[in-house]
Amino acid sequence: MSYQVLYRKYRPKKFSEIIGQNHIVGTLMNAVKSGRVGHAYLFSGPRGTGKTTIARILAKTVNCANLSKISGGNIDDKLSVRRSEAKADSYFFEPCNSCELCLDFNESRNLDLIEIDAASSRGIDEVRELREGARFSPSRSKFKVYIIDEVHMMTKEAFNALLKTLEEPPAHAIFILATTEPDRLPLTIRSRCQHFHFWRPSVNQIIERLKFISREEKIKAEESALRLIAKSASGSMRDAESLFGQVITLEDKEIKKEEVEEILGVAPSEFVKNFLRHVSEKDARSAIHLVGRIYDEGYDLGEFNKNLITDLRHLLLLKIDPKFKTVLKEDLTSDEIEELEKMVVVLDAKNLENGLKIFLEANQNIKKFVYPQLALEMAVVEYCGIV
Repeated sequence: MSYQVLYRKYRPKKFSEIIGQNHIVGTLMNAVKSGRVGHAYLFSGPRGTGKTTIARILAKTVNCANLSKISGGNIDDKLSVRRSEAKADSYFFEPCNSCELCLDFNESRNLDLIEIDAASSRGIDEVRELREGARFSPSRSKFKVYIIDEVHMMTKEAFNALLKTLEEPPAHAIFILATTEPDRLPLTIRSRCQHFHFWRPSVNQIIERLKFISREEKIKAEESALRLIAKSASGSMRDAESLFGQVITLEDKEIKKEEVEEILGVAPSEFVKNFLRHVSEKDARSAIHLVGRIYDEGYDLGEFNKNLITDLRHLLLLKIDPKFKTVLKEDLTSDEIEELEKMVVVLDAKNLENGLKIFLEANQNIKKFVYPQLALEMAVVEYCGIV
């Protein structure tokens, strides 16, 4: 049996398995319950946040021959139903994942689910073919569902052709458009869709998902190791699962933070703390020596600088208002927040703002310079005022 990557192996198969998109899942489940499923949806948001996954679940749900009825008046942070708070008349529907139609959807062999990659099928001819196909009734299902991914890549002529179908859609067709750049879609298209914007899951939400996968794969993993993977994923659940799969492949059944740092090329968090302390004290010499060490030891300077920018942002938020601590709890541990609170005392807002501007510019230069460490060295010199 061939190996299946984690993000495919553990792709959610029902609404209650989705993490971090409560506002969307709740609305769609209520739409199914009330029989008010729209004919066109626009799913937008960062990559790896579940747009295509939820589109597939919706397609399966509206066609399921034996919907599962689950009780519950609310959905918690893990998107499982709070049965203890359920009212007698409160319930949702989910796909059963056992009927023949559901199994066909899960195995991607249902002819009534048509997935189109607009990055490669972006022209008017492809949309005309879609329009012709949409006229015909589903082969076996109740609805024929079209999922158009990366829809912002379509040409102007293709959008015009699609518009006619969205204006007068067949009763048996549902269109789900997915994009990371909704602003590139014509207003005429957006106005004919129910628009849902997907949020980035928090670091803690990603960690909970990785813990679940660890249990299923019978792997022991330090929480600090999972936190590092979650942070490196930059809010993409798919990226986090891919990175975790990479780590599992290279390591044994016990994952430690140090091993993850080595595999991902991420400099230890202590390096970021020491670097921040050096530049805040205007100790350019020590900061530049640290940059050299990071480079010599093979760590990713771009990833280091990204973590540095993140910490500077957190410090600025805490400087502006200490109450931001409650927001940071979604991404940081109590120890990390306490460390930032100690540092923010000796830094002023203008200094932090200046640092963010300098290191954001360095982030672009790291990718362009022949010697990437030079970009950070120049940033240190500017930040420490040695000009």
